[in-house]
Amino acid sequence: MKLLLKILLLINIIGLCIGFYIKSENIAQGELIIGLSLVLGFFIVMPLFIYHRWKNKNVKDYMLSKENILKMREYNDSKDDKR
Repeated sequence: MKLLLKILLLINIIGLCIGFYIKSENIAQGELIIGLSLVLGFFIVMPLFIYHRWKNKNVKDYMLSKENILKMREYNDSKDDKR
């Protein structure tokens, strides 16, 4: 998965660079290449990256629930006691 993400990101960056270079030469295809690179980045690379980073993680650990608020208060109280 890491290799796939790196390859897609590299293709995306190269596509953007080529698109801006072609656009500076006043060729209409440059805007198309820039647009396709952005679509690749937003709809393929970013969701794959988010899935890769969040798989096998518990979302409840990052949500602000009553249990987590109590844990944070206990942690802060224990830090204050040590001072």
